[in-house]
Amino acid sequence: MPVKIVKAACPHDCPDTCAMQVQVEDGRAIKVMGDPLHPTTQGSLCTKVARYTERTYHAERLLTPLRRTGRKGEGKFKPISWSEALDEISQRLKRIASVDPQRIVPYSYAGTMGLVQGEAMAARFFHRLGASLLDRTICASAGTVGLSYTIGTPRLAPDMENVVDAQLIVIWGGNPVASNLHFWTFAQEAKRRGAKLIAIDPYRSLTAEKCHEHLAVLPGSDSALALGVMHILIRQGWIDQDYIERYTLGFEALKQRVAEFDPERVAGLCGLTVQQLESLAHDIGTIKPCFIRMNYGLQRVRGGGMAVRNIACLPALTGDWRSPAGGVLLSASGMHNVDNAALQRPDLLAGKTPRTINMSTIGDDLLQADPPIEALIVYNSNPVAVAPQAGKVAQGFAREDLFTVVLEHFQTDTADYADIVLPATTQLEHFDIHKSYGHLYALINHPAIEPLGQAKPNSEIFRLLADVMGFEDPCFRESDEQIAQQAYPDLDWRVLNEQGWQRLPLPESWAPFAAGGFKTPSGKCEFYSESMAQAGLDPLPAYVPTYEVHDAGLQQRYPLALISPPARHFLNSTFVNVKSLRDVEGEPHLDLHPCDAEVRGIESGQRVRVFNDRGSVLLTARVTDKAKPGVPVALSIWWKKLSGDGKNINELTSQSLTDMGQAPTFYDCRVQVERVD
Repeated sequence: MPVKIVKAACPHDCPDTCAMQVQVEDGRAIKVMGDPLHPTTQGSLCTKVARYTERTYHAERLLTPLRRTGRKGEGKFKPISWSEALDEISQRLKRIASVDPQRIVPYSYAGTMGLVQGEAMAARFFHRLGASLLDRTICASAGTVGLSYTIGTPRLAPDMENVVDAQLIVIWGGNPVASNLHFWTFAQEAKRRGAKLIAIDPYRSLTAEKCHEHLAVLPGSDSALALGVMHILIRQGWIDQDYIERYTLGFEALKQRVAEFDPERVAGLCGLTVQQLESLAHDIGTIKPCFIRMNYGLQRVRGGGMAVRNIACLPALTGDWRSPAGGVLLSASGMHNVDNAALQRPDLLAGKTPRTINMSTIGDDLLQADPPIEALIVYNSNPVAVAPQAGKVAQGFAREDLFTVVLEHFQTDTADYADIVLPATTQLEHFDIHKSYGHLYALINHPAIEPLGQAKPNSEIFRLLADVMGFEDPCFRESDEQIAQQAYPDLDWRVLNEQGWQRLPLPESWAPFAAGGFKTPSGKCEFYSESMAQAGLDPLPAYVPTYEVHDAGLQQRYPLALISPPARHFLNSTFVNVKSLRDVEGEPHLDLHPCDAEVRGIESGQRVRVFNDRGSVLLTARVTDKAKPGVPVALSIWWKKLSGDGKNINELTSQSLTDMGQAPTFYDCRVQVERVD
């Protein structure tokens, strides 16, 4: 049989959103490759996605609906038919909705980033039902709000393709070698052309090792570091006075504020030397253009929103917004003019205003919400593994009076608690359309193979649920392709569909704020934000310390500041069950600086107990100077059932939320470590 090439797109939570080509022979996908013609993918895929066929044809794929037979969490099920599953779900949902549909809660995130298989048909279903809304805060909402206050939009940014022309690249709170590979490709080209690369990260990651300099800051100190840099920029006159006068608001007030953050104070707050701080400010102030790639790690602390806001002030001070190769990139998704109203149909609420549940506090919500949550529909997520304070999350999911439905590819930690499990298709088996939060191309995903077993696309599952619930609205009869055609009103559907990708209608040399045009109320970059003042927040850039910094007793009991960034071969909790990738990661481990290990009598390879008031987890120690003294690192996120003690690092994280955006504080986590003999 001839080999067929199908144009596809990577669906996972990564800014690269790669254009893919799937080789198909005799109806079976045999290889997944990067599209060599796509300007950012350039023919390469990360190690994870390059093994996508291993995931699709995994021996443990869920291929039939299942009904629970054991206790919640045991993972005991028996196969049932689709009609049995749909009948049981509809009967339970109708009974609950007759009392109060807000007692039904959707729970989803970025298991797929597709606009069709993600939220389009699902949102229509829950809007029509009148279910609770979900505030999807678990990743980026702190930085989203911080950027909105400062530049007026969280998702307008420079084009990552232009980073090749930068002379200074600051990678702040990210590890693109593992989580933004194609940005790293452009950064490496800039490096070959003479650019200087600086990594700011508590951990000496793969990226930090390959940069010219690495600043190992303390978790939660990024806002202070940005204030210290601004202090030196203004002191030394390394600022663009013309840009400041034309396009910013509140410079004099900012000047007074940053005067409080002298280098000695900031160095102490950040765990750096004064020389390191002075050098960073010198480079940002004198090397042009400067491209700052912020990522999500720095905002997962109490002051995460303020940290992003402070960093976003830097290119307005230095005038780096003038260049297509300058400024700050956190997310580019706002350049994608997606018609979310057409896709998700909020009009189906018909005037109803359901409550909103914060996904980051699902542990408390399942145990304390009023009215109580009586039904939970989980899709594109694995909250028992990924949500903070996992002990409470599992306790909530274990409620016998909670009706839980999970749409999944595999029997995850969350699926073990389901009453009904519905088998979903993978990216190779369904149609979808994608935007990106890292580049300026929309992409199409064509199905390469027929669905395996009885698996169905998310969109079809919610169509079937709408039918058994008696929803007769015409939008529930739209095909996936009809939905996708509504996503991008300003793109040529024929070109997008046939080519597999299409660039957004933006200039090649895209510099979003070269001449101001900020989306704030003033139209300027707001160093002083009246909107923040009205919201009860400090209207100026400030330092917001971590939760435990002023609690001497807590710091004595738990002297270490734990962070848990992504493992290179996992993507959140996806790919953890792909054996070839898990074998590379080995087992759940804790990287511990030699100084911290010595005082605890710990050596590499020993089992250690990591604990705080919320719980404990057993890990294998790796003594290494990649970890900063006082800052152990647990690369994550492991499935609990694939860990030695049936737990993962989220046993220790808290449900405390950020200063703005109501986001989780995964890296605001004090612990103690002890050897297990």
